[in-house]
Amino acid sequence: MGLQDFLNNDLVFIHTSARTSEEVFKQVAAKAMSMDMITDAFLEKVTEREKNFPTGIETERFGVAIPHTNPEYVKKQFIAVVTSQEGVPFSRMDDTNAQIKAKAIFVLGLNEPHTQLESLQAIMAVLQNDDKIQQILDSTDVEQVIQSILA
Repeated sequence: MGLQDFLNNDLVFIHTSARTSEEVFKQVAAKAMSMDMITDAFLEKVTEREKNFPTGIETERFGVAIPHTNPEYVKKQFIAVVTSQEGVPFSRMDDTNAQIKAKAIFVLGLNEPHTQLESLQAIMAVLQNDDKIQQILDSTDVEQVIQSILA
C-alpha cells in the first residue's frame, strides 16, 4: 500500500482558517466522523497525544506537523492533508518547549502497525523535499495537492 491508498479528496483542506492545532483536529475529525472513518474518541485522543508527544518539525524552509493517535480510534485508514498560509502553531518534536508554525499538516489515521511505519517513511520523504512542500502549499485545488504529494 502506498500514500495514494490513504489520501482522500474529502480530507484535503487547502488554506485552512484554523488558528490552533485543536481547530485543525476538529476540522479533520468532523469530516472523518461524517465518513465513518474514526471513533468518537479520535478527536480527544489525537489532541491528547499531540500535547504529550508533539509532532512539529522544522524543515529547511517550512514548519510541518504529523499528528496521529492510536490505531483503535481509526475505523478506516486515511491521511488528511491540511495547508495553512499563516501556519498553525505546533510544539516541536525535538524540543517540546519550542514551537513552529506548521504550514503543511498531515493528520494520520492509521490502524495497522506496518502501514504506519511505511506511511511515515513516505511522508518523511515528501517533507524532506522543500520544493515538493512548496508545490503542496501553492496548490489551489485538492487534485493539485494530491498530485504534488504523489509526484
